[in-house]
Amino acid sequence: MASAEIHYLPEQPAHDAEIELINEEAFGPGRFTRAAYKIREGGLHDRALSFVAIHQDVVIASVRMTWIAAGEGRALLLGPLAVRPAFKSIGIGRKLVHIAIEAAREAGAGAVVLVGDAPYYGPLGFEKIPYGQIEMPRPVDPNRLLAVELQEGAVARLQGDVTHAALAR
Repeated sequence: MASAEIHYLPEQPAHDAEIELINEEAFGPGRFTRAAYKIREGGLHDRALSFVAIHQDVVIASVRMTWIAAGEGRALLLGPLAVRPAFKSIGIGRKLVHIAIEAAREAGAGAVVLVGDAPYYGPLGFEKIPYGQIEMPRPVDPNRLLAVELQEGAVARLQGDVTHAALAR
């Protein structure tokens, strides 16, 4: 498949049903028990910083970004990132992550945080957050807490319990 056949666009409300199906397919019902999902229950994701990949007018992948707070720090939580199985392993997910990181940078975010695999996200600039620096609302393997710093010192300002930024004091 030629990459010209795939279009990357900001997420729109009309994409919601297809995104939900992709996430259900990728993560199953267990997605509702994950720490990142618990954070997302605290408020909406930032649609202006969330993106979809479209092929023949169908959403084939998506990435969402949600503002979070931890102590005095603020960042964006990347995820879920999901790609339909027929389109995996051709770079769509990585392209969506690059687009989302650049949008976060342009929006003035200090960092982007996620729960994910270092072998996948490391080449995209993500590094492990120091053990014990932040605490997710549900159990998470600390080796999977990763961040890419967009502004110097932004990751260090993230301290303690992670919540949706709308719930921060």
